[in-house]
Amino acid sequence: MVTILLAALIVMGGIVASTYKVADSLVEIKGTNFITVSGSARQQITSDLMVWTGSFSAQSAILKEAYAKLNADQEKVKAFLSSKGIPEEQMIFSSISTNPIYEVTPSGMYTMNVMAYRLEMRVEISSTELEKLTRVSREVTELINEGIEFQSWQPQYFYTKIADLKVSMLAEATKDAKARAEQIAVNTGGKIGKLRSAKMGVMQITPANSTEVSDYGINDTSSIEKAITAIVTASFEIED
Repeated sequence: MVTILLAALIVMGGIVASTYKVADSLVEIKGTNFITVSGSARQQITSDLMVWTGSFSAQSAILKEAYAKLNADQEKVKAFLSSKGIPEEQMIFSSISTNPIYEVTPSGMYTMNVMAYRLEMRVEISSTELEKLTRVSREVTELINEGIEFQSWQPQYFYTKIADLKVSMLAEATKDAKARAEQIAVNTGGKIGKLRSAKMGVMQITPANSTEVSDYGINDTSSIEKAITAIVTASFEIED
């Protein structure tokens, strides 16, 4: 009943844990009537969504010419992505940003005289086909050979089913905390009684083999293979 109550309390707070036990718990005995134990849990996951962004720009002393060049480049980008198997409906193009380039005097001071206009547009693609989109993000610089000033940004990888893991992750983290508390109580000649309090630490989503942690939590988007780690801190009464 204690485990079920703890799971319900933390789920209502929207707190997430994981399903594979890791690390040693932190133990603190307060006086002689209760014990506080931190149980940990961990689960390996594979990203199921990739978001990739690229940008391209055009520059000219005449705004109209820069605009025409950017529009022509956009069509080339569309054609390239389509040739790589990316559906056009997945291509999200941003609005055009316009940046005037001002004349600089020999002393390094900017004037109000506009020497050229630099226009930029971004394209973003979200896909569950991670391998294909990762390959495209690397090959897209081929557009430079077509006279397009293209920059490929770092892909971002996400796991979209974390919410589905909440109950099972929480149950395992809670079970781990209770088991540790029971073992310590037995070693001191007592047994675990009622639950006094429970608190979940921040969740750490890191690259699969990373040991990095942060007080504010980590949400890694650079790796396809990840690990979710969490800690439940629970206090139990100790009975003689």
